Amino acid sequence: MLEGASCAFGVFDGVHEGHQYLIAKAVEGALAAGAPALAITFDRDPDELFAAGRLKKLMTNQVRLETLAATGVDAVLSIPFTADFAANSPDEFLELLFGRHTPGQLHVGADFRFGAKAQGTVEQLLQWGGPRGMEVAAHELLAEGAVPVTATRIRRLLEEGRVQEANALLTRPYSLQGTVVEGRGEGREFGFRTANLQVPVQMLAIGPGVYGAWATVEGRPYRAAVAVGVPPTFAEEAAANVEVHLIGFEGDIYGQPISVQFAEWLRPMRKFSSVEELKATVLGNIAYVRDEIPPFSF
Repeated sequence: MLEGASCAFGVFDGVHEGHQYLIAKAVEGALAAGAPALAITFDRDPDELFAAGRLKKLMTNQVRLETLAATGVDAVLSIPFTADFAANSPDEFLELLFGRHTPGQLHVGADFRFGAKAQGTVEQLLQWGGPRGMEVAAHELLAEGAVPVTATRIRRLLEEGRVQEANALLTRPYSLQGTVVEGRGEGREFGFRTANLQVPVQMLAIGPGVYGAWATVEGRPYRAAVAVGVPPTFAEEAAANVEVHLIGFEGDIYGQPISVQFAEWLRPMRKFSSVEELKATVLGNIAYVRDEIPPFSF
């Protein structure tokens, strides 16, 4: 399927608006050539190997591959990314990747880099692909507000709590997944039980704060008030870093997976001077989410 195909190549963390544009160009080229359309990516983000300590991912690798598969391509080619593979020179990288099965078209961003120490450039792609009949299309990055749409830009917006702006660039709500664990128990006493999640720091791109969101449990979405980060009032006792109050949900879901889709930043995390102040603030947040966050429609 790879030989003669029209391919979009990238890491595609977030599969955001810019990625979708690039993939659409590959699909367009495939239709014109009567060839398959492929998305080529790696089985993990290269920064998981080279910058794990500072990496904040927008998606798990599994969700990224599933999202790519739903973009209109005929197939997703996931390349195992290892230190040995990354150490290859640009030409060796391309030979190992394509061998004798050269795509007809390769669509990449204009800043695309590859091979050992990211030495490979679009110019080297053109030099390698030309004699093999591979057309290389290097696309300028899609821009919104005169600023390129990138995963780095989206991560920065999320870290600042600017969820609606990030969602617009993602073309869907930013989401994270976790399994419900035992919490501190105060919520039950205060009248607002929470589902407590321990999310790996690498998967927590969104900044600390309280958010309006939707949470999907057993395939059904619920409005949710979500606290991200360790609550200062209970800093010494907290085990979870995401606490989700599901509005209208009753039941025991310990050990169950939850997917949280973020809609709106509500307030920063802060320490309360009394339990009464904490209860009043949280109940106010819950009321706002119940009344103002629209039904889930994505």
